[in-house]
Order: sequence, then structure tokens, then C-alpha cells
Amino acid sequence: MSKATARDVIDWIFDNVPRDREGVKIEFIGGEPLLEFELIKDIFTYTNNKNIKYPFLFFATTNGTVLTDEMKAWFLEHKDSFWLGLSLDGTRVTHNYNRSNSFDNIDVDFFCTTWPEQSVKMTLSEYSLEHLSDDVKFTHSLGFNHIGGCNLFEGNFNWNNDVYIQKLIMQLKELSVFYINNETYTNQLFDKTLDICESKQTQLHKRCGIGTEPFFDFDGKMYPCAFVTPMTFQDKELELMSKFNFNNDENYIDEDCVQNCYIYPICSTCYGANYMINKSFNQRDKSRCRIYKLIILFIADMQSKKIINNPELFNDKNVLFYTIEAIKKIKNLYLGEYESFYNF
Repeated sequence: MSKATARDVIDWIFDNVPRDREGVKIEFIGGEPLLEFELIKDIFTYTNNKNIKYPFLFFATTNGTVLTDEMKAWFLEHKDSFWLGLSLDGTRVTHNYNRSNSFDNIDVDFFCTTWPEQSVKMTLSEYSLEHLSDDVKFTHSLGFNHIGGCNLFEGNFNWNNDVYIQKLIMQLKELSVFYINNETYTNQLFDKTLDICESKQTQLHKRCGIGTEPFFDFDGKMYPCAFVTPMTFQDKELELMSKFNFNNDENYIDEDCVQNCYIYPICSTCYGANYMINKSFNQRDKSRCRIYKLIILFIADMQSKKIINNPELFNDKNVLFYTIEAIKKIKNLYLGEYESFYNF
């Protein structure tokens, strides 16, 4: 992206902030964003020199391998308004396998100390699947309290293969024990609120910022999100999708899931991936259901143990009641599918 295009994008963003927004987050993606460090600095300076009435935060996810001393000094100076998130897949062995022997090129302490509240992004590979628990524990031991989940769908996984299910179950078993015993650590993988499944506070709105958090390509052209772009779809498909009303939440509802899936209110989905597979934003990719049900089973088991150990964690008695009822229903509905793998 040229500096002129980047400045035009910044102008558009702040000229079109919805009235209900309390602030703006501007995120850079790659490839590796820090390869364009000079451009990023220019955009940051240009934005700060504008008379902007909204609070704003800059953010970029990086693999950390090109971070120089000059960059570190600059980010330290601006750490309150520009955050970096680190992609780190676990131990040195796992990370090097996934990311071309790059572990020793990362200044892990810089990320931990500069942005202690920022989570780490982990991506799962076929190799790292059977090391997931060790990789997560190791990442926490480095000083990261938060893990922004583990991307289960970027690898060459066919989750209908029972071998993968068995491996994942063993890892989830170890992780559930770990997080019950280490409550200061969090992992987005297990960050689900079960009570809304039972309380009928069904959230039928879309689950991400598609259509309301625009993505700008290198040429300045705007797309509804970072997935619905020429990186993923052909021009003809993008033209068809451009006629879709991305701002109407009802267009994202999968009626089959609403009617037949108890955990629909807490089930994540990627609408762009849905379209890629089903040519529809609202018809969900059902190949992911098996994994979500399995993870929710472990979440239910973890929350039941937390309730037994310390029911005072739930100040709202209604939430406690609905959580207990949800735990019972989740186990009754889904446990049988996995009993041949593991006795919960």
C-alpha cells in the first residue's frame, strides 16, 4: 500500500465512524506487517496529527522475527496507542516445526513486558496437535497470561477422522485440568458462557465484524472483511457478494441451527468460510460441529468442577442455575457421541 492510499483510507475511516462507536481500532495484517514498518509509522503519525474526536488504537499481529532494536524503541514510546500481538505456536520444537526454525529470532520478553495484557495467537498443525497441551503450558510459562485461542481450522484436518478426535481429546483432558488448577490463566478456546444456552437469551446477531469493520486491500479498495477479498475469492464471486446486505443481522441466521442446536448461541462461525463452502453466508459449515461439541463438553466439565470447588464465583444465582442446567443438557445431548473415545 502506498502512503497516499493509506492516508486516504485513514481519512475514510474517521469520516465514517458510526455514531454508536466509542472508539476505533486500526489493525494491520500481512504476511508480516512489520516488513512495512516505515509505512506503519507514517500512517500512525498522520493519524495522530489529525484532529480526531474518537479514541483509537493501532494493532498488528507479528511473528516477531523482524523486530529490530529501532522498532522496539519506537513501539515502547507508543505502547499505549499501538499494540503488537505475537504469533507463537508453543515450545521451541513445535514453533520451529510450524514456522521455519524461527523461535530463537523472537524477543519473547519484549512482548510480555510491553503489553502484558495482550494474548498470544496459536495456530495448530497436524504435528502440533498431539503436543497442544505442552505448547499451551509452555507459552503461559513464558509470561503470557492469555492465549487468544488455538486456530483449529487452518491445518489440513479432516475432523471426521477419528484419529484426530482421539488426539485432541487427550490434549483437552490435560488442558482442562491445567486451567482448573491455574485460574489466573485464560484461553479463548474455553471462553464460553454456557448459561445463555439455557436462559434462552439467544443471540441471533452475527458473531463478527463482517460488513461493519471494513477491510482495505493494498490498492485501497474496501471489502466487508479480511476473508472476503481477492486473497480468497475470484472476482465473479466478489461481485455477487457485493450485492449482499452485510448490515442485516437476520441474513446470517442459520434457521436449522437455531431450531435444532442447543449450543447455537455460543457457537462461533466464519461467514466467509460458510460462503466458500456453501455459497451462503447463513448456511453454516457443519463439518465444524463435531469439534465445537467436543470443546463445549470439556468446557461444561471444567465449569462443573469450578462450581463444585467454589460456587461463590457465580454472584448471580440465576446465572449459576442456568449454567448448571446447561451443563446437564450438554452432557446429555453430546456425551454419547464421544464415549467410545474417552470416559468423561
